[in-house]
Amino acid sequence: MRAILIREHGEPETLKIEEVPTPKFGDDDVLIDVHAIGVNYPDLLVISGQYQILPARPFSPGKDAAGVVAAVGRKVKSCKPGDRVVAQVESGAYAEQLVARASNTFVMPDSMPFTDAAAMGLVYQTAHFALVERGQYQKGETVLVTGAGGGVGLAAVQIAKGLGATVLAGVRNDEHAKLAKANGADTIINLAADNLHESLRQQVYGVTGGRGVDVVLDPLGGDVFDAALRAMAWRGRMVVIGFAAGRIPVIKANYLLVKNILVSGLQWSDYRERDPEWVRRVQDELFALYTDGKIKPNVMRSFPMEEFATALALVKAGKVQGKVVLTTPRAKA
Repeated sequence: MRAILIREHGEPETLKIEEVPTPKFGDDDVLIDVHAIGVNYPDLLVISGQYQILPARPFSPGKDAAGVVAAVGRKVKSCKPGDRVVAQVESGAYAEQLVARASNTFVMPDSMPFTDAAAMGLVYQTAHFALVERGQYQKGETVLVTGAGGGVGLAAVQIAKGLGATVLAGVRNDEHAKLAKANGADTIINLAADNLHESLRQQVYGVTGGRGVDVVLDPLGGDVFDAALRAMAWRGRMVVIGFAAGRIPVIKANYLLVKNILVSGLQWSDYRERDPEWVRRVQDELFALYTDGKIKPNVMRSFPMEEFATALALVKAGKVQGKVVLTTPRAKA
């Protein structure tokens, strides 16, 4: 089979597709013939060597893949050869075949294309856990999603709306504003406005009657985080998802005390490793929301596996609306 290998950390264009042996699998594993691969912002960090978890080289990056089960270990009962599945892994998805633990492999709904399944992996799980588990969301609350045009942000907009929230979508341009509105956002918050420190709160207060938002989901960090912190309602909850804006913000603890607000973080892979059954329950709910028509990934474009560097360049430049995916030759079969 072919795989995109990291032999030395660097830029995506330095990587090559190489012929490698079919991966071996154990009693609790599933061997998958990959059709579609999710492209995520953390892939860039893995490739550059900046991610918190880095396997021994050489290895393939990639955390989401969808395809058909080729074989299963002798203890696997949750799927069988021929099943259409999506898998979530720490690394290895940028390949024509993938070994995943059965506990992290999920049989897809019949109506779901492989590209949708690959696009729904990491970002939808992250968005759901951020909103429901870390954000303690209750039906009917108001949710502000920053970076609402990106993978996690757009997933969070859809999930929050699907679960009954009033959704405020924070974006920087008209294209992302249109996308967020088309995916369920009730109100657009302009993150490119002058004096964001004041203007974000003014915008939020203007549409919440001066109350603020109950939940903030923030994959950006930087100045957006600082401003969003000031726009929270009493007993509001903010969830730190990432720092795509570049700067890791610093919080003054007295501000949390005075406003009775909560700030927590989400490292979703910990849930995958520590409590895979919890992740499976969330995946079942995401599949149900999909089949009910309440969520659907916005796959901006599919690239052949050979064009992985082009796809990653779009992610790095912040030019992706929703998600991009890679496809293997099997996708055309």
